[in-house]
Amino acid sequence: MTDSAAARVQRLVPEGIRGLSAYHVADSRGYVKLDAMENPYPWPEDLRDAWLARLRGEQPNRYPESSAPSLNRLLRQVMAIPDGLELVLGNGSDELIQLLMLAVAPGTPVLAPEPSFSMYAVCARVLGRPYVPVALDPQTFALRRAAMLEAIEAHRPGLVFIAYPNNPTGNLFERADVEAVIEASPGLVVIDEAYAPFAGVTMVDAALSRPNVVVVRTVSKLGLAGLRLGLLCGQTEWATELEKVRLPYNINILTRASAEFALEHHRVFDRQVARILEDREQLLGRLQAMNAVDVWPSAANFLLVRVPGRGAGLVDALKAEGVLVRRLHGSSPLLEDCIRVSVGTPEENEAFLAALAAVL
Repeated sequence: MTDSAAARVQRLVPEGIRGLSAYHVADSRGYVKLDAMENPYPWPEDLRDAWLARLRGEQPNRYPESSAPSLNRLLRQVMAIPDGLELVLGNGSDELIQLLMLAVAPGTPVLAPEPSFSMYAVCARVLGRPYVPVALDPQTFALRRAAMLEAIEAHRPGLVFIAYPNNPTGNLFERADVEAVIEASPGLVVIDEAYAPFAGVTMVDAALSRPNVVVVRTVSKLGLAGLRLGLLCGQTEWATELEKVRLPYNINILTRASAEFALEHHRVFDRQVARILEDREQLLGRLQAMNAVDVWPSAANFLLVRVPGRGAGLVDALKAEGVLVRRLHGSSPLLEDCIRVSVGTPEENEAFLAALAAVL
């Protein structure tokens, strides 16, 4: 055959994938980086030294352990995962979302509130799963129970994703509404607790008591984003099937060793989380006091901010002032004129507030 690469792509790659854009990560060098919901506090120097010493004992010429038993034990201990649940580890929670969709039958509908974590829709589209978004309340971003139940009845989804707290709105859905979704769902309900360290609540107990619930977590927001480690906890039957589609050695040696070390010193990160919560409330109050700005309370480590009439131009204006935030305008009708700003250090938060004041 003599057709070009472009012609072969057209013929072989599904239209749903060709219509996507690759995930973009902005170059953050020289900027105040408040666009990725990271813990802004670096590891203390003495902790870094001890971590590097630990890594010297690893053997990167060998494949990692497949089951990582010591890491599993520490995750259970630090995150209070009960013994009745099994763990499945992923290269970040994104991989676990993809594994869940790979495990269910082709053509299985996937349902989630809208707006929510973008990777639910992206993974569904890449894997050819019908995706059903259900709009949140346009003023409060609360879960609309009646609309969710109606969509579940109409589409019979095999997977329902609930971010708890929700990203990018930051709010925590009413537990009674989530439980109603669980009760009505004919398939599996995935509770995504990426921001659990900041919310102080969990639905792990639902995964233990209900056969159609699993919980997904990550260590990224805790202060370990660079390690790319996620975990899913669920009943044995779900874990058994997910292990069959998990690629071998998906948790590398350096991630495993680094995560174990960090979890052994989790109180350092607990103190950082407490500081972020204080900083979040101070930033919220400062934004509420500004004219021409709407901001919503958050149970996560970021704030949803709307500047009416500024649209997509606000992100570029803030970047010109040296601050990176996440553009949400255009991603959902409910997020018109919105940005998402991570809670940074006090100095970073001040830089953001100054930049915002300068461009208003």
